[in-house]
Amino acid sequence: MHEIVFYIAMIWLVVLFCVCVIMIVRSKSGLVRVLCLDTLTLVLVALLMVYSITTGTAYYLDAAVVLALISFISVIAAVRYHAEGRLF
Repeated sequence: MHEIVFYIAMIWLVVLFCVCVIMIVRSKSGLVRVLCLDTLTLVLVALLMVYSITTGTAYYLDAAVVLALISFISVIAAVRYHAEGRLF
């Protein structure tokens, strides 16, 4: 039963990943691209977490946490640059 749930979750996350990539390519606005890129990294974090749980290794969780932190900092920097015209 757990394997079926794993495969359904992986298929769903891969579909979401593809949709995010399509949105990044097709969008015209820079902020929409940043938002789609942030969503893409969150989907990738979810993929890493699901894979880590099924394999039983914690290394993928470490990678997911680092990727989430980098994504958060980059989105904050992009929004601040758009709002104020400068980073700091």
